[in-house]
Amino acid sequence: MEKLVAGIHHFQQNIFRHYREFFERLADGQHPESLFITCSDSRINPNLITHTDPGELFILRNAGNIVPPFGAVSGGEAATIEYAVSVLGVSDLIVCGHTQCGAMTGLLAPETLKDVPVVSSWLGYAEATRRILKENYQHLSGKELLIAAVEENVLVQLENVRTHPSVAAKLARGKLKLHGWVYELETGDVDAFDPEAGQFIPLSEQHHQKIVAKPAVHSI
Repeated sequence: MEKLVAGIHHFQQNIFRHYREFFERLADGQHPESLFITCSDSRINPNLITHTDPGELFILRNAGNIVPPFGAVSGGEAATIEYAVSVLGVSDLIVCGHTQCGAMTGLLAPETLKDVPVVSSWLGYAEATRRILKENYQHLSGKELLIAAVEENVLVQLENVRTHPSVAAKLARGKLKLHGWVYELETGDVDAFDPEAGQFIPLSEQHHQKIVAKPAVHSI
């Protein structure tokens, strides 16, 4: 706690006062471009990873970056998504998993969750992930299986996101784009799901491909 209090004092004395005008503008309202759904893991810092400032990301965090299907539960996830999409008008929605995810470790070993029944129940919203792994990844184990779990869970949660009416409406109008990312704790790399390739590839590579594929504009 002492470290947190000292950090607040440092922020107030050495950061806030130097950027007072910036924070005063933020007080007038927020206009984030993206909704960033990720894990509660303390090793994940969305603003640090994306190099964004306050006001640029609307962030939803929980164990396992899970999004229950619409109507499955009356909780903060649905309200946050609806507000971000319908009120704030974000143009991009990212579900970002990460390597070494404790939630996915628990999903793969449910017997370890007997003393945390609420966590076990919450991971029920990732049951589709578990079944996909059981049916398609029996040849994997250890680290490779955990990575597969993290990636498949991102895709499962993106499908759950699509069940939310606010998201479905914006997708139908072409006003919202969905993205699946995996952040690698060990390297700092981010992999993004490429629908055309049907797999996760480095985000930098995917971005480069889009730039190369963009038609050149010639002046007349």
